[in-house]
Formats: sequence, structure tokens, C-alpha cells
Amino acid sequence: MAPSFDDGNSLFNFVVRDGNGVKGMVDSGLSTVPQAYMQPPIERIDKDRARKHGQPPIDLSKLGGPEHDEVAKQIVRAAESLGFFQVVNHGVPVDLLESLKDTAHDFFSLPAEKKAVYRADVSQTPLVKYGTSFVPQKEKALEWKDYISMQYTNDAEALQHWPEEIRDVSLEYLRTSMSMVRKLLQVLLENLGVKPEDSMIDVLVDKKMVNMNYYPTCPNPDLTVGVGRHSDMGTLTILLQDGIGGLYVKIEDDSEFGKKGEWVEIPPIPSALVINVGDMVQVLSNGKYKSAEHRVRTTSTKSRVSIPIFTMPNATAKVAPLPEVVEKDGNTLYKEFVLADYMKNFFSNAHDGKKSLDFVKINSS
Repeated sequence: MAPSFDDGNSLFNFVVRDGNGVKGMVDSGLSTVPQAYMQPPIERIDKDRARKHGQPPIDLSKLGGPEHDEVAKQIVRAAESLGFFQVVNHGVPVDLLESLKDTAHDFFSLPAEKKAVYRADVSQTPLVKYGTSFVPQKEKALEWKDYISMQYTNDAEALQHWPEEIRDVSLEYLRTSMSMVRKLLQVLLENLGVKPEDSMIDVLVDKKMVNMNYYPTCPNPDLTVGVGRHSDMGTLTILLQDGIGGLYVKIEDDSEFGKKGEWVEIPPIPSALVINVGDMVQVLSNGKYKSAEHRVRTTSTKSRVSIPIFTMPNATAKVAPLPEVVEKDGNTLYKEFVLADYMKNFFSNAHDGKKSLDFVKINSS
């Protein structure tokens, strides 16, 4: 029997501690949004006020061909302004993308006890974590999301430790995406005046993680968020979203995409992947490229899934603006840091826009 969701402690224990997640709460017959999930008005997403991102996806098959320079310019322009863009002909088979979405729905439909064995406090492997929201213990209002997170070290450990229901398709998604990631980083680094060797790109994508996010139907999406305002802390994020939509990006500076402070919806495009610039690329570029502040809206009609791949340097890596960029700019906006320290700060706080970058920003006062 489900507890009273009006009681904060009972709700927290049922959803978070016992591993039932938001889905377990919704499946119990929930008809109203519990107080614990009600966002303050300033954090709610008004879809009627957001404009749709109208830029066509970038065709990556043209990289290396006669139109290489034009496609590279499109990638750079998007990274410098919005920090988000969509790509097609990316090398990941379309049937694999469809299989990923189906597999994610199937996994989150499993009984709670099969997913709860991967909760952080009981999981038999540090490589896999099942949870809900972002940092529930620190959040004033919880996020309407469940997730499974799988860290990649090597194929053998993934095959041994990742949940068998989603292991093979997730591993193939990762394998087939990395060539695209490397090409994108090469374009972005070359535009900064850097001739990237394979070893340099290896460092930037040394750590990889595949997540499956599940956003159950919500009785009143206007009161909640699936994910709160944040930027991704890594290098590049590759995101597969389903056909339902709900991803919004904030415009950092006036540009062709809109005015500073406006929110833009990234509409789903069949067979496309979304590329998201992370904090590490903003730091490396000394602020030339923008990590994208984004958030996710819930829906009342159908459960939504999204499947990101996060890439980042190893936790022991030292990160700082590239010397070639600093020399050209004549100043540096960010101090050198060890990624592990940045990660500790990032995962110790609730989502709060791009505040995580303040941790390494050099004050110009």
C-alpha cells in the first residue's frame, strides 16, 4: 500500500529510500502533484512563452567533404551562441535509436525491486546507480524524473555490471557515438587555433557514462519540472530524446537564436541526436563556447524517455583554458582545477543554472 504523499517523510522514503521512484508514485493512482514536487513559480516552465528552435539539424556526413568548412562553421556558431545543436547522419544506426527508446520504457516498467537493487546505497557496483531527482537531500522541490546511470570503464566491466535488460543496446549506443564525438571536438578545437592530436581528445572523453531518464506522466506539468535549470559539467553530451519533447535551453547572449534570457524549446527531430556543450568545453575555450543552461518540462499525456551519453576527462585530470586561447585573448577567465574537485562541488548542490562554473571562475573585480 502506498503511503500518504501529503507527508513529506513518507513520500521521501517511498520514492527515494525504497527505490519506487516517481513512477511508483504515479502508478499508485496519484491524481494531484504532491507538495514536495511543486516548484516555486520562478522555476516553472511556461511552454507558451518559449519559442521553438527553428534551426535545421547539421548534416555530419558532409564533414571531410567539399562542404566541410560550411558545416564546421555551423557547429562553431551553435557552440558559441546556444551551446546546443542537433545532428543527423551521425553514424548511429536509426534502428538502434528506436531500440534504445523501447528498451528504456521496458526497463522502467520493471517491478520496483528489480530497479532498486541499483540504488547508490545498496548497488553491488559503483558503475551503476538507479535514482530519482538529482540531489533529493538538497532540493527544495524534487524533480519529476527517475534514472539509471551506467559508468563505462571497459567493455568487460560493462558486460559484467550493467543491468542485463539494457546493457547490450546501451553499449552499442556508446560504441557507435564516439566517432561522432571525436569529429565534433576536432572541429571545435581547430577553430580555437589548436591542432588536436588523438591523445588530447582521448583525455577530454576519457570518462563516459550512459544514462536512461524516465519522466512519468504528471497530473499537472505546469507545477513541476522534469529536470531543473543546469548545465552539464562534462565535455560534450549526446542526447537521444523521444518524440514527445520538453527540452528547453536558455539563450545566454543576444544572437540569431533569440534574446538573452529567453528559453528556446529544442523540438524532437526524427533520427537526430542533440549535442550539448558542457562546462569543460566552456573552460577550455576561455568562454568562447557556451555550456548550455537547460531544463526539462513534464507532460500529462505520455511518459517520456531521454538517453544521454556524458563524456568528460578523468577525475584526476587538470583542466584550464587552453594556452593558445589565453595567449590570443590576453587574459584567462577560469583558474586551473582538478576535475574531481569540480565534480564534488557539482554533485553536492541542487541544480541552479550555471552556478557550478562560479567554482572555477576568476573574479575580474
